[in-house]
Amino acid sequence: MEASPSAKDRSVAKDRPRSLPVRAGVGLKSEHFDDIVTSTPDVGFFEIHAENFMGAGGPPHAQLTRIRQDYPLSVHGVGLSIGGAQPLDRAHLDRLKTLIDRYQPESFSEHLAWSTHGANYLNDLLPIPYTNQTLKRVVSHINQLQDKLQQRILLENPATYLGYQASSYSEIDFLHEVVRQTGCGLLLDVNNVYVCAVNHGFAADDYIDAFPMAHVDEIHLAGFATDYDDLGETLLIDAHCAPVSASVWKLYEHALARRGPIPTLIEWDNEAPAWPALQAEAERAEALLRKCGATGQSALSAGVAHDVDV
Repeated sequence: MEASPSAKDRSVAKDRPRSLPVRAGVGLKSEHFDDIVTSTPDVGFFEIHAENFMGAGGPPHAQLTRIRQDYPLSVHGVGLSIGGAQPLDRAHLDRLKTLIDRYQPESFSEHLAWSTHGANYLNDLLPIPYTNQTLKRVVSHINQLQDKLQQRILLENPATYLGYQASSYSEIDFLHEVVRQTGCGLLLDVNNVYVCAVNHGFAADDYIDAFPMAHVDEIHLAGFATDYDDLGETLLIDAHCAPVSASVWKLYEHALARRGPIPTLIEWDNEAPAWPALQAEAERAEALLRKCGATGQSALSAGVAHDVDV
């Protein structure tokens, strides 16, 4: 019997020669389309949610085709339910494959979360227990997805509001193991780290220090909303409805100090501002990328990090 490919073999087989520029990008919103095509702003790349472009045609595809002529593209999935207990939806996979083949994006990413139950889609990204059973399922789903798309995907760390007592791995150890077994890359959402740190009471800097940065190929930044739980404790919501907070900008600089300059996306999906405000957020990230590049080696390239070999 022929041996199954190792994670390293999978990674090499799935890698494409394209990659996002080491710049700041923004999520593409239809209300900004006219501003973008009129001014051709100096933005590193645009990112779309895959599920918004799974129809065969219409204005969304007309706009995206025009944007793709001038800009690199990243595709971000929100509906595959990689952590779900049921098999991946084959029709959804087929639609995703059609989209990826059509636009040939420089990157595709999805979430470490679940969002389906039976035939119901819950319209949320829900947490998973970090157990051996869940690990086996997530690894199987990622391998199936990478085989379908014939490329290496990026997996995003989640924003969570509760944890499972059944978990036998930390989140970071779970991600280490997923990368080791699948050869996938990681998308580090710095806002998610900060949201979880406040909600669960851990130090965000410590999480970044322990994160497997050698496998991070993209960073997300976003704004959160503040709420309160039944005990009156602060609860942060990953709402993508506001500018990036000062605390998240600071944490982003800490991440760059470890990883070095890396493609960075500004997510502002709800209550989106006028184009100049969104562009200003990207310009701030771009300035920090340039500053990081001017300071020399990251901790990884200097040999300080301990997560290069997972």
